[in-house]
Amino acid sequence: MAYSTHFTIADDMITHLNSIVGGTTDPFMSSRYVGFVSVSAVTVYELALKEIFVEFAKKKHNVFGTYTKSHFDRINGRIKTSQIKEDYVKKFGNKYLRRYQKKMQEAERHFLRTHGKSVLSAYNNLITWRNDFAHEGHIPSTVTFNEVVTSYTLGKEVIRCVAETMKR
Repeated sequence: MAYSTHFTIADDMITHLNSIVGGTTDPFMSSRYVGFVSVSAVTVYELALKEIFVEFAKKKHNVFGTYTKSHFDRINGRIKTSQIKEDYVKKFGNKYLRRYQKKMQEAERHFLRTHGKSVLSAYNNLITWRNDFAHEGHIPSTVTFNEVVTSYTLGKEVIRCVAETMKR
């Protein structure tokens, strides 16, 4: 299964919520959906990352794939870009670390230049919002529904860079 199929879960929910939030003029009500979108988004990111790393390891060796699967069963939302880089990609070797850093720099430059938005900030902010909501029940008051959806969409670039990195 392609890692991107995991995005369907969040994409479908966002499509549904757009019809609800788009019809409301109450910013308080639309802000209530920020937490749900962030939890869904980070969940599909996590599923996609697990799949990318496990599939990569399986292609190297079946036993390595089994080990990697058991290791990634315990990541539980620990997927900020610093963790992806240091805790996951780096452990596969410097070749993959350099490749990941190069791809992330290229994506960051491209999106800053073409959209004026940081992929890295969007991705990491989304994880922070998710953690605030999931662990503290706190909904960020300065984040709108549209901002969380935009951050989710931009954050997919981080996952794409990881997928492109982890190819033999």
